[in-house]
Amino acid sequence: MLYFIVNKNPPPNGNYEVHNATTDCNWMPVTGSQLNLGDHDDCAGAAVEAKETYPQSNGRYYCCCACHTE
Repeated sequence: MLYFIVNKNPPPNGNYEVHNATTDCNWMPVTGSQLNLGDHDDCAGAAVEAKETYPQSNGRYYCCCACHTE
């Protein structure tokens, strides 16, 4: 299982980015800006969960490339 978070502060494009915290992504937001998504088999499950809170969510290119949509 992999552990994921979503950044609670979107960049100017409005997409809330899902990060793989297990892989020590270099682009992780600061702790106070993270919403924990918990353990998932892959980024797809984490992205679905993130969309429940932030409908405009996608995977961060550098750590969740398979779920990156822009």
